[in-house]
Amino acid sequence: MNFYRRQLLQSSASGFGWLALQGLLGAETSVANPLLAKQPHFPARAKRVIFLFMKGGPSQVDTFDPKPLLDRDHGKPLPFDLPRVTFAKTTTLFKSPWKFKRYGQSGLPVSELFPHVARCVDDLCIIRSLHGTNPAHGGALLKLHTGSDVQVRPSMGSWISYGLGTENADLPGFITICPTLAHGGVNNWGSAFLPAWTQGTPLGNASVPAPQAVVKNIANPRVSPALQRLQLEMAAEQNRDHLASSSAAATLEARINSFELAYRMQTAMPELQDLKNESPATLKLYGLDDPVTANFGRQCLMARRFAERGVRFIQVTHSDSNVQWDQHGDLIKGHTKNAAEVDKPIAGLLHDLKSRGLLEDTLVLWGGEFGRTPVAQGTADGRDHNPEGFTMWMAGGGVKSGIAYGATDDYGYFAAENKVHIHDLHATLLYILGMDHEKLTYRFAGRDFRLTDIHGHVVKDVLA
Repeated sequence: MNFYRRQLLQSSASGFGWLALQGLLGAETSVANPLLAKQPHFPARAKRVIFLFMKGGPSQVDTFDPKPLLDRDHGKPLPFDLPRVTFAKTTTLFKSPWKFKRYGQSGLPVSELFPHVARCVDDLCIIRSLHGTNPAHGGALLKLHTGSDVQVRPSMGSWISYGLGTENADLPGFITICPTLAHGGVNNWGSAFLPAWTQGTPLGNASVPAPQAVVKNIANPRVSPALQRLQLEMAAEQNRDHLASSSAAATLEARINSFELAYRMQTAMPELQDLKNESPATLKLYGLDDPVTANFGRQCLMARRFAERGVRFIQVTHSDSNVQWDQHGDLIKGHTKNAAEVDKPIAGLLHDLKSRGLLEDTLVLWGGEFGRTPVAQGTADGRDHNPEGFTMWMAGGGVKSGIAYGATDDYGYFAAENKVHIHDLHATLLYILGMDHEKLTYRFAGRDFRLTDIHGHVVKDVLA
């Protein structure tokens, strides 16, 4: 199939890329544009995803997975063997410094670190039995984002864009706001061997304040639209000749599509990045009136704006160069700081999505690349990396609300009941979006690849 298509592109000078380029000149592109929405494999429960990524690994036993026996046995040795591979030296059991309280009609317990999110607990589907395979940040980030910790693979946002396209062809299908450049960097939102148009469009990075995290060069005051059209006509003529003789038609197509999208974004993106029409009440809801919450609050508000305009996958990353959620020491100081920065904005996002009717078809996912140990690291009030058992939660789009699924052991170290591997999480995300993870494949280097590789089971018990 690909062979004959490539021959056609090379011989006809009228490939899909050329048809897409004609869109820049005002021609019809509804057939050619690969970004346009595609039909899912089966009816979808959600249309889009907002991933709230907590870089560094928040502690499950200090946030959403209380352990009474850990409190009771504080200071005692762990009563079972450590994992075969550990990241750092640890000592005795270390109880949570924070109290848990039950909230809502569901009565689910939430740490006092998250008083605002706690009031949304009846909308949450808390999965307490996540587990992965890599105790290092780099491998764990890649595993979470791409399904592989050893090879460069397409990110989950790219797979979703490839499978479903976007509801708004004037915007990218996949946007990542203030992503980290460490521990896998661009590979965490890259397209790898998938078409280039599926890769994430980054707005800033983790070291850039959110107000400065915008699409660069979105306007050119020195070049008028009329002059741009002349330039594009010249490029069209050159690309038509090149497509007729090139063996790299797919690469050229991808570049032409990127030109087309960039042209359309000049109109759509400036208004979208401007918050002047948001009400004071909305800005306050997200915490933009408080310097502690303003940065992450702006990211969450931008995520809502992108979601309501049809972007398929939006990632918001909480990270900085100093603390992140990686508390090997100073757990109390670090987790207190981090939770204070994200708690109100996350709750604001959930409230705002719900009030606008967007939560019904938007899946919100919260979590980090792994959790943390219930034993102390060294003599400090810190916790080591723990991929053996940790917590993530979902809300909205097609998942049960007000439930906790799965469990870790009595001390919160290992996933023990209804275990959910990262591959299972990916399979479930795709299922919620109407895609069969075993059918969403792409042939490369002689084999069919998928986000879940040869693994993964849909966790149907969390589906509404």
